[in-house]
Amino acid sequence: MSHQIGWMRWLPGLLTLRHYQPSWLVHDVVAGLVLTTMLVPVGIAYAVASGVPGIYGLYATIVPLVAYALFGPSRILVLGPDSSLAAIILGIVLPLSVGDPQRAIALASMMAVVSGLLCMLAGLAKLGFITELLSKPIRYGYMNGIALTVLISQLPKLFGFSIESDGPLRNLAAIAEAILDGKTNWTAFAVGGGTLAVILLLKNYKRVPGILLAVVGATVVAGVLDLGTRAGISVLGPLPQGLPAFTIPWIGFDDIVVVMIGGAAVALVSFADTSVLSRTYAARTRTPVDPNQEMIGLGAANLAAGFFQGFPISSSSSRTPVAEAAGARTQLTGVVGALTVALLLLAAPNLLQHLPSAALAAVVIASAIGLIEVNDLIRIYRIQRWEFWLSIACFVSVAVFGAIPGIGLAIVIAVIEFLWDGWRPYSAVLGRADGINGYHDITRYPDARRIPGLVLFRWDAPLFFANAELFKECALGAVKNAPTPTRWLAVSAEPVTSVDVTAADTLEELHRILKEMGVDLKFAELKDPVKDKLKKFGLFAQIGEEAFFPTLDDAVANYLKRHPVEWVDWEDRSIEKLGE
Repeated sequence: MSHQIGWMRWLPGLLTLRHYQPSWLVHDVVAGLVLTTMLVPVGIAYAVASGVPGIYGLYATIVPLVAYALFGPSRILVLGPDSSLAAIILGIVLPLSVGDPQRAIALASMMAVVSGLLCMLAGLAKLGFITELLSKPIRYGYMNGIALTVLISQLPKLFGFSIESDGPLRNLAAIAEAILDGKTNWTAFAVGGGTLAVILLLKNYKRVPGILLAVVGATVVAGVLDLGTRAGISVLGPLPQGLPAFTIPWIGFDDIVVVMIGGAAVALVSFADTSVLSRTYAARTRTPVDPNQEMIGLGAANLAAGFFQGFPISSSSSRTPVAEAAGARTQLTGVVGALTVALLLLAAPNLLQHLPSAALAAVVIASAIGLIEVNDLIRIYRIQRWEFWLSIACFVSVAVFGAIPGIGLAIVIAVIEFLWDGWRPYSAVLGRADGINGYHDITRYPDARRIPGLVLFRWDAPLFFANAELFKECALGAVKNAPTPTRWLAVSAEPVTSVDVTAADTLEELHRILKEMGVDLKFAELKDPVKDKLKKFGLFAQIGEEAFFPTLDDAVANYLKRHPVEWVDWEDRSIEKLGE
């Protein structure tokens, strides 16, 4: 029995089904039907925005929802085509497909397969924490850049013309030139602009399906007035009848490297979004979610999309709230939504044939606007400006170079930011401030008293190859600048969580230099795992076990015992006053 439960933990959906309550069924079915009203127009819109025919947006909705219902740990999360991925997919598909829709979907499907495999492997390897390496300012930067890229890519459809895509800024120049040349189809613009206005006006009314009303209204107007023929606006046309079939997405050998890079970028962005959204709804519903299983669920959904004529998907910050507001209880909501979309393709594939491309562009633009973060960036600017400019650098890189190079640069910046914090950490010489327990930074407490002959030095980072030399220089500088000749250098080492070989060799060199100066090197509060590493390196025995103290107070007491100096602690003075 325990073995069965252990096996089923990889399928959270089945575990939920085992404990499913009959009272949930009505809520899940109703929520699934309501959800469908968004799945169809949004799926088609994001497919077109990603550079593939609209039908594949529905294919990328049906099977992945079922796959996530089985493998995904969140009971309420809705997955599907997403605007945050559209620019990445388009950046790969558009130049490689050269206008061939079958080649485009093969490329997009293989990106989904690559993304799915990476997510599943990362989940199995318990690497669900990796997206936390991207700081919030960096995430804001690349998401704002992606939002701008998506928005620019949809403007030609909104104005009713097409351009050659050469990158976000060049596209913007080409759009302006086309408008000035009089290429705008004002009927298409009126339809798209009206659709966008309705979506944005109804956005704050959670119980009103603004996207559905706007898209249905645009479709009805275009159909009744026959705008596709009379006004020359682009419409969706009839969808193929039938369900997605299992297909292996074959691509050319020359495309493999580019597609793998795109798939990796998709995996990073989609899991970053999914993990944040998953944690948010886990807190609301008070149901814990395993981030590693979340990666597996996302990976399984992307694999399903890739092998069933779909393209990369992610969690949806617009459709998930709809499911929640409609009363969703479990993953069955997504399954009902998928089945309803499938029924639409079987029974009424021509229902949306008059849907204007300008209306689809409006749906994507509205979603891109929702991705833009401004308020929190203003807060970051007020409290830490260098992180604000870091976010702006990521934003500009995505906007100028495109989604893939921009995200790559964002990752490089994140690594540099991480290394910089460890490369140039804070260090301090400590003293005793009267009236305050413990030993504190003398630059913050200028009146702090120092024990003659004893330098208390704190290093606020792990010791590794990038900062080892700086540690040695700072430690020797603290000894050199001491107000009295130094007998001991005691390192307050609680923040030192690791030591590598390079740092250990540098410590050995520091120990030798100090010994030649007649100064003993001591450590206080060094963690046992770090001590174990020093023992492996042979440094623990070389420095001597007696040089390691459990606390800074123990180190000070031992020094005062061995080296009598004129020193009265403020606590001792307080005791004397109480005695009087």
